[in-house]
Amino acid sequence: MKIIINGASMVPIYEQIIDQIKKMIVDGTLKENDILPSVRTLSKELKISALTVKKAYDNLEQEGFTVTVHGKGTYVKAANKELMREEYRREVEADLEMAIQKGRSCGLTDDEIRELVDLIMEE
Repeated sequence: MKIIINGASMVPIYEQIIDQIKKMIVDGTLKENDILPSVRTLSKELKISALTVKKAYDNLEQEGFTVTVHGKGTYVKAANKELMREEYRREVEADLEMAIQKGRSCGLTDDEIRELVDLIMEE
């Protein structure tokens, strides 16, 4: 399992881990019943605190993406891909909403914002 941590990112490390594991589940890299590296193993591999990895794993379990079997490890839970796609959709929607608010606060009209979105979508 390849996880890349960006130390310069404003996104907390545990959230970077969560996001990348969710993406691997959505795209099929991680499948139901695949075992994740142990907290200790992943923390050594990423050179970060075991508590950070534990926090990420706990969040993934709370959100229903994984299940932990004590003494055996953390496994990918049966995934509802539509539910996961909907979660990503909500995240993108929130990001777009923030961008629109920023554009409006900078004095851009809704038409100018639409033009920017169309321009970006063409790339």
